Amino acid sequence: MTTVGHLINGETITDNARTQDVYNPSTGKATKKVALASVETVEKAIAAAQAAFPEWRNTPPIKRARVMFRFKELLEQNADHICKLIGEEHGKISHDAAGELQRGIENVEFACGAPELLKGEHSKNVGPNIDSWSEFQPLGVVAGITPFNFPAMVPMWMFPLAIVCGNTFILKPSERDPSSTLYIAQLLKEAGLPDGVMNVVNGDKESVDVLLSDERIKAVSFVGSTPIAEHIYATANANGKRCQALGGAKNHAIVMPDADIDNAVNQLLGAAFGSSGERCMALSVVVAVGDEAADTLIAKMQEGMKGLSVGAFSDPSNDFGPVITQQHKEKVIGYINSAEEQGAKIVVDGRKPNVEGYEDGFFVGATLIDNVTQEMESYKAEIFGPVLQVMRAKTMEEAMKLINDHEYGNGTCIFTRDGEAARFFSDNIQVGMVGINVPLPVPVAYHSFGGWKRSLFGDLHAYGPDGVRFYTKRKTITQRWPSSGVREGISFAFPS
Repeated sequence: MTTVGHLINGETITDNARTQDVYNPSTGKATKKVALASVETVEKAIAAAQAAFPEWRNTPPIKRARVMFRFKELLEQNADHICKLIGEEHGKISHDAAGELQRGIENVEFACGAPELLKGEHSKNVGPNIDSWSEFQPLGVVAGITPFNFPAMVPMWMFPLAIVCGNTFILKPSERDPSSTLYIAQLLKEAGLPDGVMNVVNGDKESVDVLLSDERIKAVSFVGSTPIAEHIYATANANGKRCQALGGAKNHAIVMPDADIDNAVNQLLGAAFGSSGERCMALSVVVAVGDEAADTLIAKMQEGMKGLSVGAFSDPSNDFGPVITQQHKEKVIGYINSAEEQGAKIVVDGRKPNVEGYEDGFFVGATLIDNVTQEMESYKAEIFGPVLQVMRAKTMEEAMKLINDHEYGNGTCIFTRDGEAARFFSDNIQVGMVGINVPLPVPVAYHSFGGWKRSLFGDLHAYGPDGVRFYTKRKTITQRWPSSGVREGISFAFPS
């Protein structure tokens, strides 16, 4: 088997001390290995980033942006290969992988605006012959720790903006599907990025611990589950680092009695089962207002799910693929079992899908569960699989209370034709990203992404304007040049 290595100081190297199998989830077979970086390897990457920082920091923003322009072109030229790498190791169908890559490219496009983003502010004559201005200066060496479910997009939420802001970067991607991430970093070198500015270390907890403890790392951005996000945030802060840690989610959709049910069903099918539900913005719970709306929704969902196809990434006619590992497959099925045991009704059962020719793959079929309640374990947890649960509420206020009471507050949406209801919902729901007849309200690259409550730890959201603030520190300069030959007296009053 080939071994996926690391990118350090512009060179691809392999740390053979420890390796881990990388699987093709569609076949269930290990296809390659990934090197798990030792402490020494991670420290080598940090040293390379630190050495590259002074020159990169002083590189004009327009020159940094030009690297990103070339990088964007290379991403587009090599899109098919990147999507193939994603499919082989994640299982994502080609059309879904292409969508992921495009959303990542949009963040590169935003980063190309570095000269405008970093201009700062200027005020002339804030006092007699006194000018004041602000600058946004880079932090130094920064790190990103990213999850398996978006091996291309989520890293590009981080490093393009961090780099154009003048920082140097160390990326620790998921060891489950590392190849597309490493390839993308190699394209950045091809685009003209100086060696050492972008480094990739593949690894596990040992690598993460170094990034969280080494004093040369000034900031850490993380995306993953809530328990790990809490640990990352607390540890980074304890070591004096700036940190944003995006955690888990339990995203609800409210379907009102006046909603266009046919349209809502189509939207829910994609939002719940796309990418096998392995999205932090996946809609995993529908709260139907009124039994009539719920019964109609269930019937139409059943009918719509008959045409869904789960299968290997290599067939673009499939709607979604496998989950990431055999262990995760068992976990998802365990939550379906627990819902049934606790009194929910399995309307469409995806526990034993028939995927001909891929019997050993990590497949879970689309599953629809009705009569779910707040006490059920399947409701409390982030299942992260192709499972849609239906809850029933008598009123919109009751439905909103369910959402506001949940510990997670990442994304939500409402399906309605009533503008007053939509406005009340968006004003009063305690969730960070809200959709009105939009099931996956992921902000575009020039806004910022982030949830509320236990879905985000830190003061700033990811990418967009908040990303610029996260990867820079503000410096404010106040300047005066006294007139030649004028001797000023002493003043003990605070200047105003």
